[in-house]
Amino acid sequence: MDLVFVKIGAAVILGFVISALLGKVLVPALRRLKAGQSIKEDGPTWHMTKQGTPTMGGLMFIAAAVVSVLVINARSIFMEGDFTSLVVLLFALVLGLIGFLDDYAKIKKKENTGLTASQKFLLQLAAAILFIVILRKIGILSPNLYVPFFGAEWKLPWVVYMIFAALVITGTVNAVNITDGVDGLASGVTLPVCAFFTAAFAYGQISWQRQGSLGMAVMAGALFGGLIGFLLYNFHPAKVFMGDTGSLFLGGAVCGMAFALDLPLILILVGIIYIVETLSDIIQIVYFKATHGKRIFRMAPLHHHLEMGGWSEKKLFFVFTGISLVFCILAFFGVMGRFPAL
Repeated sequence: MDLVFVKIGAAVILGFVISALLGKVLVPALRRLKAGQSIKEDGPTWHMTKQGTPTMGGLMFIAAAVVSVLVINARSIFMEGDFTSLVVLLFALVLGLIGFLDDYAKIKKKENTGLTASQKFLLQLAAAILFIVILRKIGILSPNLYVPFFGAEWKLPWVVYMIFAALVITGTVNAVNITDGVDGLASGVTLPVCAFFTAAFAYGQISWQRQGSLGMAVMAGALFGGLIGFLLYNFHPAKVFMGDTGSLFLGGAVCGMAFALDLPLILILVGIIYIVETLSDIIQIVYFKATHGKRIFRMAPLHHHLEMGGWSEKKLFFVFTGISLVFCILAFFGVMGRFPAL
């Protein structure tokens, strides 16, 4: 048990230090490279002051996660053959690469459109299918959907499960991307999510030494520390944005951890803010088209609606992060039901 907490503590600290120190170098470098964010013209007018703020800052917590996992999990990966954390990390990196290509295209064209929606979706879909196949091959994943708190399982054919998993992953990844619209928001909301997965995997390791749990607890802890380091630069007023590089990596990491836990439905709870943000966007679009120009929200997604209602970016950060924290605490009891201590 002591080893579990030592490794997790080391991951959090190392993740924070790497991210915080890298920011001192990366932010000025991005400015010199003129890697500035282009702000949408149809967004809030006051966001235009953020035009040119460096983007791709997600490289900070990505580096934190990569180095921490490879250093702290080196023995389990390369000597004991526990590849779970490496598979999840590589999956998140592939999605981060898709985001990087999108950011690069935006910077090169000096506008807020990079890859097309279909290009991003197809790349994400391919990555999701490959990830699920690999998790199944290494024995981490079952086609049984456990319903938190109800103690029930839905046994699905693998083909049906694959379709479900691919849709959940692509949906969640893009939901995290939508949430990244206010200084520090996606970072803050994801902090409790990382804390939840750190605790859940630690519980799985301590209670019955579930395969891959310790390595995954290290990864979740490293990302938690990396996000805190990133918030030193991303909290309002942001000196750097995570960009699609960071948001797609985060979405991939969150999904990867949920499926590595073999509990994808837990995303409904831990990802409540992502879901609400995305639903507000969908509702706005559908209603706008159905009513030929009428709107339910002042502006979608929800954080922009609240901004236009007078909420400051700091208030959005603390309220949304607080809601995420409450739902993540609630979600932990669902994990305890799925994996009872022996």
